[in-house]
Amino acid sequence: MSKKIFLNESEMPRHWYNIVADMPNKPLPPLHPGTKQPVGPEDLAPLFPMELIKQEVSAEQYIEIPDQVRDIYKIWRPSPLFRATGLEKLLDSNCKIYYKYEGVSPSGSHKPNTAVAQAYYNKQEGVKKITTETGAGQWGTALSFACKQFGIECDVYMVKISFDQKPYRKIMMNMFGANVYASPSDRTQAGRNILAQDPNSTGSLGIAISEAIEMAAQDPDTKYSLGSVLNHVLLHQTIIGQEAEKQLEMAGDFPDVVIAPLGGGSNFAGIAFPFLKHKIIGGKNIRAIAVEPASCPKLTKGKFMYDFGDTAGYTPLLPMYTLGHNFRPAAIHAGGLRYHGASVLCSQLLKDNLIEAQAIQQLECFEAGIAFAKSEGIIPAPEATHAIAQVIREVNRAKEEGTPKTILFNMCGHGFVDMQAYADYFEGKLTNHEFTDEELFGNLPEVDALQP
Repeated sequence: MSKKIFLNESEMPRHWYNIVADMPNKPLPPLHPGTKQPVGPEDLAPLFPMELIKQEVSAEQYIEIPDQVRDIYKIWRPSPLFRATGLEKLLDSNCKIYYKYEGVSPSGSHKPNTAVAQAYYNKQEGVKKITTETGAGQWGTALSFACKQFGIECDVYMVKISFDQKPYRKIMMNMFGANVYASPSDRTQAGRNILAQDPNSTGSLGIAISEAIEMAAQDPDTKYSLGSVLNHVLLHQTIIGQEAEKQLEMAGDFPDVVIAPLGGGSNFAGIAFPFLKHKIIGGKNIRAIAVEPASCPKLTKGKFMYDFGDTAGYTPLLPMYTLGHNFRPAAIHAGGLRYHGASVLCSQLLKDNLIEAQAIQQLECFEAGIAFAKSEGIIPAPEATHAIAQVIREVNRAKEEGTPKTILFNMCGHGFVDMQAYADYFEGKLTNHEFTDEELFGNLPEVDALQP
């Protein structure tokens, strides 16, 4: 039986942790694509409220969480930490395995940690509508919930393959009052351009981001909200790792290895950044492993360079590991991980060898997810299975080396509305994906031309 470790509401962190303050090499600035000069607040103001822009560029170590945000967090926070004794037994493990369970939130994932914060700051600035993108639907569901808490209208552009594969996510967004559109759509110029090139496009996060940005830029009462990648988004998620620190302290433990999936970076940052502080400042020997799908391997096979965060080129140029903003990821079920680039902060940390990256094929991930469900009683979201697969690899490595480890991973969400993914697995419809060099790297020459 898994051991559950709870915190009281009074023990919930009162600040978000900003890793920028402690990074030995600060992240490079985002650049204006025309001038190739660093962007200023005035460049971001059409899309984001000023308080979020301040957080985006902040180098303060801790930023206070507003009381109104903490009050909403209390619906599901602090989230539980589990000792995964069932999984340990199944794997005949010599390691201790812990997981932070974020599936207890209203949307069933970690995403409301930043959605609530972003909706709050938009409300403070009088914003009436927020546009956004979503891959598998977790982010769109979270922002729909958050906007409803503050009386803000919400439009969500959902990647078409997920729109078709995950109808229950769309229904959840509708229940929270959001309007949901399959992306690419005919509502925007960016969407129409993609459909003209490929009428059967299954979409991507990059395309959906372009559509949401385009709609926000046209209306002074509308702002745009991103569910990952940007510094302020990663900042808000660090409440996960800070809670986990306290819970592990209660258990008398500290991790040797911290693992989380990485699509844009917020999931990984949320659990890993507070522990990386101990590595950067305190010299603790902690391995932090970001796990990506082999079908979208920007960290393991991409190139560190300036690139657009979206397909149409509406965003500033961001310094990140990328496969190119026109890269077309395979239509895997882990829709939240189908993004061509990685966050600026995670990219810099990888470049500095402070974190590691692994890419895993989806069949291994689904096998790991099923093993976890059988041993722990929770069906993980397809994204979360990537972390579990890496945990199993680490356990096997520890057994081979005879070196027991304490492993912590982020069980970022449940898969209760992702059952079609598991149905496809059991029916043998899922495959691993292999890319030619042209498919993987063919977009990078175009990105080379964007470099300052």
